[in-house]
Amino acid sequence: MIACVFAPRFGLSVAAGASAALAGRALAIAPEHGAGAIGEISGGAEAFGVRAGMQLGEALARCPALELISADPVAVTAAWEQTLRALERIGAAVESQQAGIAFFTLDGLRGIHGGSDELVLAATRRALDRPARIAAAQGRFCAHAAALQTRPRRTAIVRGGDREYLARQPVALLRSREQTESLVLTLERLGIGTLGELASMRRSALADRFGGAGIEAHRLACGEDAAPRPRAIPEALEESFALPQAAGGQTLEHALIVLIDRLLARPERHGRMLRASTLSARLLDGGSWRSSVTFREALADPRRMRLVLAPRLALLPAPAETLVLSADGFGAPCDDQHGLWDQATQRRLDRLHEAVAQVRVAAGADAVLRVCWAELSSRVPERRAMLTPFES
Repeated sequence: MIACVFAPRFGLSVAAGASAALAGRALAIAPEHGAGAIGEISGGAEAFGVRAGMQLGEALARCPALELISADPVAVTAAWEQTLRALERIGAAVESQQAGIAFFTLDGLRGIHGGSDELVLAATRRALDRPARIAAAQGRFCAHAAALQTRPRRTAIVRGGDREYLARQPVALLRSREQTESLVLTLERLGIGTLGELASMRRSALADRFGGAGIEAHRLACGEDAAPRPRAIPEALEESFALPQAAGGQTLEHALIVLIDRLLARPERHGRMLRASTLSARLLDGGSWRSSVTFREALADPRRMRLVLAPRLALLPAPAETLVLSADGFGAPCDDQHGLWDQATQRRLDRLHEAVAQVRVAAGADAVLRVCWAELSSRVPERRAMLTPFES
């Protein structure tokens, strides 16, 4: 069984101060540059027909009393990290791709929390410090669907097959996956309103019409989903700098230089180079801003880091009161030396290994794969070759 912890409107509740602040109010996350599409919305705004991603002018026309609040990605990241660590303290190996939703397997937790799924989910709810919807099913997609259907502060367990439960659900649930999000509108126009109708179709026909997205949509509708991939607990390595009021231009650049020098001097780095970092700021007018950077190669040179990070300061939407620089990924130690037997070959292998590692940091563990030939004489194209992880 796989459990899903779903906290609806998590980013909006953190930016507003608490979940109770959303009750009875029409709230929305303001666009980044004062114009454009709004972010998450409250239930009060949704009652007026406002939707997340709607243009600001249209949203205000539908709901003149709409209140806009500044996004706070720094606080959202910190609050969700606290929630994930609370789940990990009860023994859960958590997977989370975005703030507000997490998955973990119940199989290894029954012996710790009483022997049943209900007791494990009860321990999960006690570990959380904010309201959440909790559900469990055989697959991640079905568990997420059950969490969306259950009431706040309630727990649901899908005892029957995932396919039978999903058959009654609308195809709009496919919007929860990036690969299948674009298919929802087309499927609805074709008259396919439920996942059961989608599952009754031939997978080959969907593959012919929609490609890989159609295959993935049919898999999800049939209750076939991959197991959660537990995250690696990140190392907390960051430095902050309090800025004077109305700081800008060279003051910001000097603050960035200080942050880079402090970060590289931290003993917790153990001489390792940095693969990725995040530059964030707490804004004077409320809210926050953050920008993640993946370096082209792991480095520990402050000048090169400054060349990459300094242009990001121009993206600040408002004056900042605090600037924060954190390390998100590490490479090999700076004193890593090559063998004397063939330095040219070793340098080429190291560059290849570095390129593969950088792509995986930026795009995920499955971003670089190798074609492995299997049954060359097979008439089925899918059996002739398979994809395996690339090891440099």
